[in-house]
Amino acid sequence: MTDIRKYLPLILIGLVVVLSISMCNTYNKLGPMEEGIKAQWSEVENQYQRRMALMDQAVATVKAGANYERGTLEAVVQARAAATQVKVDANNLSPEAIQKFEQSQNALASSMKSLLLVVEQYPNLKANQGFLDLQTQIEGTENRIALARRNFNEAVNAFNAYIRRFPTNLLAGVFGFSPKGYFQAETGAEKTPDLDQKFGQ
Repeated sequence: MTDIRKYLPLILIGLVVVLSISMCNTYNKLGPMEEGIKAQWSEVENQYQRRMALMDQAVATVKAGANYERGTLEAVVQARAAATQVKVDANNLSPEAIQKFEQSQNALASSMKSLLLVVEQYPNLKANQGFLDLQTQIEGTENRIALARRNFNEAVNAFNAYIRRFPTNLLAGVFGFSPKGYFQAETGAEKTPDLDQKFGQ
């Protein structure tokens, strides 16, 4: 009968090699997946930044043509200031960080809707071609935001599903990979925003 003890060192070396290859493969897959999430996050931030720039233009236009809708304008400016203070580090896209960011952006979007509703009270703004163009750009930006959020969520979903698989779940923590946060779908978010209908154009 063959003495298995003399093969024990070879078996152990084989196990170490297999484990090392598995660890390398896991790390080499998780790294690019995480970088992909960061790239998607960057696109989300870009689109929200575009929304803020358009909001600044909308505030300036309403301010000039609506004889100061003071309460509405102040609410928008405050919401914008609050939203700019919520920063999310691309290296820490935790569920809590994403939720905090999303809440500040939702407050900003709500104040923007209120601002655009003000237009109904001012025929000169409703007829202002510059403002109408601005509304079109805002609608396009909302669509881009929805797409960027969806792409981000898809990348996060693939990553989170992968790190929960065995044996990846054993190695992910060792390498410092943790689940990422999602954007939560708002009621009616599956529909394309129709600003013309919302704001009576």
